[in-house]
Amino acid sequence: MRIELRVCKHCYEGTHGNPQKTAVTQDMVNCARTVREYKDLIGLEAIYITRVEEGDPGGAEALPAIVASIEGKQVALSDTQLVMEDDDGNMLVYPEPEDILKVLTRNIDQIQQQTRQDVTVELSEEGAKLVG
Repeated sequence: MRIELRVCKHCYEGTHGNPQKTAVTQDMVNCARTVREYKDLIGLEAIYITRVEEGDPGGAEALPAIVASIEGKQVALSDTQLVMEDDDGNMLVYPEPEDILKVLTRNIDQIQQQTRQDVTVELSEEGAKLVG
């Protein structure tokens, strides 16, 4: 299985001026980094972290899936998403930050069961609320 986390570069760096979204975006990246470090323990082939900038065509770097929605009369591409590809080539796409954090923290929980090391990731207050 391969995973790609795509996040808005500006949200991650805090230049959009939304500290709550920045905190959640940084939580997602921190979780993905931890999963990537220990991916072999849970049978993941690869995990990619891509920072998307405005104008990127969906931000696909490793996995060719793009989430779009219709806002008004225009198509809007989602800049934050988690894309998973299983061994059969099936794609799962999670565009909601809450779902992304839940998937990543479940992977961290699985890793924690396979190692004696503490692999927990301290989530921001906003991120902790999302995963409940």
